Amino acid sequence: MVSLIILIFAAIIALQAPGLIKGRLWKELTVFSIMLSFGLIYSVGQIYRWQLPNPTKRMEYLFVPAWNMLEKILS
Repeated sequence: MVSLIILIFAAIIALQAPGLIKGRLWKELTVFSIMLSFGLIYSVGQIYRWQLPNPTKRMEYLFVPAWNMLEKILS
């Protein structure tokens, strides 16, 4: 199963990375690589049932105070 996931991620890299390199889009390539790495780690982690941190909790930590402030301003 892990080899299938790695094969899928390799296919994504083969399809997307050459265009980014050819266009000299280095920042986009860096962000693409980082996000793809996180995706690969979380995908393999799901198979092996690793205890990985929940990214939703981090997003709530960032956006809930902003939402509450905006709600207070608009009401």
